[in-house]
Amino acid sequence: MHPITHAQTKPDHPAIIMAGSGETVTYGEMDAMANRFAHLLRSRGLKEGDAFALLMENNALYLQLVWGSQRAGTMLVPISTRLAAPEISYIMQDAGAQLLLTSPAFADRLPALRADCADCEVLVLGSGDSEDLEAALAQQPSTPIDDQAAGLVMLYSSGTTGRPKGIMPAPPDDPDVKAINPLVGLATMGVGMPADGSMVYLSPAPLYHAAPMAWCSTAHRLGATIVVMEKFDPELALASIEKYKVTDSQWVPTHFVRFLRLEEEERERYDLSTHQRAVHAAAPVPIPIKQAMIDWWGPILVEYYAGSEGIGMTMVKSEDWLENPGTVGRALHGILHVCGPDGEELPAGQDGVLYFENDKIPTYHNDAEKTAEAMHPKGWMTLGDIGHVNEGGWLFLTDRKSHMIISGGVNIYPQEIENLLIAHEQVMDAGVIGAPCEDMGEKVVAVVQPADPAADTQALEAELREYLEPQIARIKMPKLFDFRPELPREANGKLYKRELRDEFEAKAQAS
Repeated sequence: MHPITHAQTKPDHPAIIMAGSGETVTYGEMDAMANRFAHLLRSRGLKEGDAFALLMENNALYLQLVWGSQRAGTMLVPISTRLAAPEISYIMQDAGAQLLLTSPAFADRLPALRADCADCEVLVLGSGDSEDLEAALAQQPSTPIDDQAAGLVMLYSSGTTGRPKGIMPAPPDDPDVKAINPLVGLATMGVGMPADGSMVYLSPAPLYHAAPMAWCSTAHRLGATIVVMEKFDPELALASIEKYKVTDSQWVPTHFVRFLRLEEEERERYDLSTHQRAVHAAAPVPIPIKQAMIDWWGPILVEYYAGSEGIGMTMVKSEDWLENPGTVGRALHGILHVCGPDGEELPAGQDGVLYFENDKIPTYHNDAEKTAEAMHPKGWMTLGDIGHVNEGGWLFLTDRKSHMIISGGVNIYPQEIENLLIAHEQVMDAGVIGAPCEDMGEKVVAVVQPADPAADTQALEAELREYLEPQIARIKMPKLFDFRPELPREANGKLYKRELRDEFEAKAQAS
């Protein structure tokens, strides 16, 4: 199961379709481009194990470059398009990137990147000069390189709690380019994705994220057609499901919230009958939101919990979720352990730090201290989340350890409050943080994006307080509601709480 094989058996089958423009790349064309890129990497001096950075918006070339790296044995470092130049420079320097591939969309950041990373060659998509990526690719042969090897991807954490960490993956069991990827088994046996090439897979999120890249790669191994959205829009996503007869898709909770905020007429306008599996992750979905999605789409939602580190995965289908509302599943990959503050394993129902036991444990690149912080004395690794397992073995997430608020000596987990706020019909998005407080140490602050930008925020605050009052303890009630047009959230659904906390800490220091 590999695009190389599909290119030989069905070269004219669509491998990539851009949802907005309809631009299509066949498996034969993708195979030729992947080979050209592998030759280009070699021509620029990159050998097996060498790193290059990819800073590019969603386009038809992105996944083809991914597959080219997979043939050259190189280390692909995808970079978030949301980052500022200093953050990008840090990642490139930390990874030791020898080449940067980018597009004119990031021209404003290029001068600083060139100055900070002077030894790194730059190629720009369609630049029309000596650095033109398309021209450089066109000069390369479309036949395979002589020394093909499976490549690796080094993902950097989103930096929601500090500087991003490079996750150095463990080497593959089999370096052969066509070796089976473990995620293929999870996709077919766990999710139920077909392996006969009939799948049409919709990818609405930026391709630089861990989940879109991993699942798109897996779908290509299964011979699927991947419909890539240039940028997420809820109604365009529904239209794409109808237009391209999408069978499978990948989402995050914020996508579901935006779907449900559409008018009923917009939601019911499209034929979604081909849609059979809707995979989602990145954060737990508030129970009312997920229930509403199942009521609308049917029991086709498949949720999983995992991380870029690849140390473990849980999964739950709709039928089991309905019997255990709020669960993120049972462990399918890795052995799950729930541990107390001294590393002791906790009984069912008790919250603790979640660790995965796995024979393949990654490290954080150039950061032995962060690697050590994530490790259990028995060699297990944590993603930093807190949760519990019930008697039936179903995992429930409470929050991230780093997000916990300590107010008056009481531990408060923001996720509980956020889930309630997001479920309110007049809230589009919400994040809850701890801000400095002289009396209590920290106070609970709710940062809210109203569903109606013109809403009377005083009246909305009163309504939200009345809504929360019977559902949470008094100490958890936000001391402050901060209404704003948008929250600093990554396209993969992760909220940049660090930015919010830094903002409130600066205000406290200035006052």
